[in-house]
Amino acid sequence: MTTTPVVKLPEAPTPLAVVRALRLMGTHVANWRKLQRLTAAQVAERAGVSRDTLRAIEQGKGTASTENLFRVLRILGTFDGVVAAADPYQTDVGRLRADEILPRRVRSWTPGARRSREGAHRGHRGD
Repeated sequence: MTTTPVVKLPEAPTPLAVVRALRLMGTHVANWRKLQRLTAAQVAERAGVSRDTLRAIEQGKGTASTENLFRVLRILGTFDGVVAAADPYQTDVGRLRADEILPRRVRSWTPGARRSREGAHRGHRGD
């Protein structure tokens, strides 16, 4: 039995906007912690993460998992606001399309591909 070697693709460089957002989020986390007069040790313990993980978040290194970031935000009381900010139905586009049924999955569309079942049922001939 032979095994296929795993080929690891090179990681794309982090976009500058993401680097800036990581730093800004880290600054916000550190400021929230300090405004609440909490030490890094207290927040890390309450969030169930290591101090090194909290330090990485506060320094905007981008190495912490989303779960660990959310654990810290929960302790600082900002978790609900961050999650709500990602709600598409709180945007103009989301509100405009709120009555549409979301597809289970989104497929790529290429010109010349098979007609959709929906188009075939409506009598479209695809000319």
